[in-house]
Amino acid sequence: MLLGFKTELKLNNKQLTAFLKHCGVARHAWNWGLALTKQILDHNKANPAEKIKFPSYFDLCKWLVALVKKENPWYYECSKSTPQQSLIALRIAWDRCFKRISGIPKFKKTGQHDSFTLEGDVKILGNNKIQVPKIGVLTTYERLPQVTPKSVTISRKADRWFISFRLEVEQQESNLKSIVGVDLGIKSLATLSTGEVIEGAKSYKRYESKLSRLQWLNRRKVIGSNNWKKIQLKIAKLHRKIANIRKDTLHKLTTLLAKNHGTVVIEDLNVKGMLANRKLAKAVLDMGFYELRRQLTYKCKLYGSKLVVVDRWFPSSKTCSHCGTKKETLLLRQRVFECKYCGFTSDRDLNAAINLSKAVS
Repeated sequence: MLLGFKTELKLNNKQLTAFLKHCGVARHAWNWGLALTKQILDHNKANPAEKIKFPSYFDLCKWLVALVKKENPWYYECSKSTPQQSLIALRIAWDRCFKRISGIPKFKKTGQHDSFTLEGDVKILGNNKIQVPKIGVLTTYERLPQVTPKSVTISRKADRWFISFRLEVEQQESNLKSIVGVDLGIKSLATLSTGEVIEGAKSYKRYESKLSRLQWLNRRKVIGSNNWKKIQLKIAKLHRKIANIRKDTLHKLTTLLAKNHGTVVIEDLNVKGMLANRKLAKAVLDMGFYELRRQLTYKCKLYGSKLVVVDRWFPSSKTCSHCGTKKETLLLRQRVFECKYCGFTSDRDLNAAINLSKAVS
């Protein structure tokens, strides 16, 4: 199976300048392609009898060479694969939009989500050096796997640059037969059917006041000034720290579940519906339920365990894990489950986790 590898780069000023140029080319190609495709869609909507064929990736590449590169010679200062990969990503984004998987693609802004992809002559030299097209040899802070990637993606978070690529790894075989139910929540990140409770990082809640203070200081800065850039960098660093703390907690939990259990059972949460509750939306986002499920999906495949996603309408919280009796109503504030038929009493989340583990046994 394919697994992603990502590490930080050690740069000099010349390489940093080259990175910014490539980011500019990638962003320009994306915005040009998005504007063109939106014009075609608007034309087709206004003129149903005279529809224009929606361009494929190859059409966009031909038009880019014929129309854009002639007027913008600075395109030739960067690798030719950079705008091509942007147009591939744009076409994938439109396909996802047409299938109603995601929304309409958005235009990119300078300094936000800067990244670009290089394809071609990529070689790993030694333990911590990698050669990429046009830019040359890059140095990393950690040891690189000895593989030959076909392409690499370079991205920026605040003032740090990272390189990532995919490599082929062998799937492990697991002989474990244990089944664990995992009930996700906002009070505790996860309650396992074994009785173990995993607390969430709640990194945004921890640094919310500091982030609010920085944003308050930024409110009257002149956009583009040196003071504005300083505050923007501080805000970006704090956002990166919040995300890293949350991601670290999720990685530890998902690895623990995938490596130590043969079957992991979770519930298909309606996260979009949970976000509709304005009193809980911030806490739900701070837990990172989508990222947890994404990590569990590939880690269970990697370690040979099985991931079972139970239907969201399964009454895990309302059902007594001792006698199987289902309650008609259970309020959110009721944190203790009490069965009036058999007298069973348990923590609400633990009861739900046990019911999830029994759903596949």
